Amino acid sequence: MAIGGNPVFSGNRNFKGTGYPGGTPNAGFRPYGAGTSTLGQPQQFSNQNLQDLYNAPSAGPAQTGRMTYDDVIMKTIGTLALVLVGAALGWIVPALTLPGMIVGLVLGLVNSFKREPSPALILGYAAAEGMFLGGLSSVFEGRFPGIVVQALIGSLSVFAVTLLLFRSGKVRATPKMTKFFLIALGGYALFSLINLGLMIFNVTSNPWGLRGMDIPGTNIPFGFALGLLAVGLAAFSLILDFTSIQQGVQNGVPAKYAWTAAFGLTVTLVWLYVEILRLLAILRGSD
Repeated sequence: MAIGGNPVFSGNRNFKGTGYPGGTPNAGFRPYGAGTSTLGQPQQFSNQNLQDLYNAPSAGPAQTGRMTYDDVIMKTIGTLALVLVGAALGWIVPALTLPGMIVGLVLGLVNSFKREPSPALILGYAAAEGMFLGGLSSVFEGRFPGIVVQALIGSLSVFAVTLLLFRSGKVRATPKMTKFFLIALGGYALFSLINLGLMIFNVTSNPWGLRGMDIPGTNIPFGFALGLLAVGLAAFSLILDFTSIQQGVQNGVPAKYAWTAAFGLTVTLVWLYVEILRLLAILRGSD
């Protein structure tokens, strides 16, 4: 089953469905211990060699060059560490916020549509996106002290709960849920573009645009309800990411695609943090 959602995964056949890359089980992999002689001829095995191979433990994914969960975890930690380094720079030098946003957007699109992962471009995205997040967080922290810590705790909490629910099997990316997600995500993206246009052309004086308006008959900002929806969408996007990574490991994709998985998770976590940061700012601004 092809999983929609994050274009990093949905556009890569290695993270879709079940089976093996290229449609052939273990295509491109040689049995562990087999090989050729220095002259390029098939290596000859003695009876003892064959017995030793028979008694040897089965080769794991690491020995056959396939992606493992450990690969994904380590590379995700690396990209997030670089996001933090970039965020520290953006916090100290706010002038890096806009360049970081532009470079991060460009590299994000490039990495999303590349068939083969490029570690250099992925790490470049992490650093640039970090500078954008650092500058943005600095602005919000200046107006609402403590909000950055709250947003970080909220993001980590949502990630942890989502991962636990996925591992327990209580939440799965079913076709019906995925279809609803794509429709809701499209509607949210359209609203965000319209709201941004209204703010740019001064159609609304509220700093949050339509998000800052109260829901009719209540004192609840419209942005609060919309923010909860956005956080929910980001959380379900994590479920889609976990599902794609699981399928990639089951498909036996090459180890290099752990960089693709790390990039996809980083994109979703950045989105989640921004949505929670904005949601908290709207709530605190309405006090």
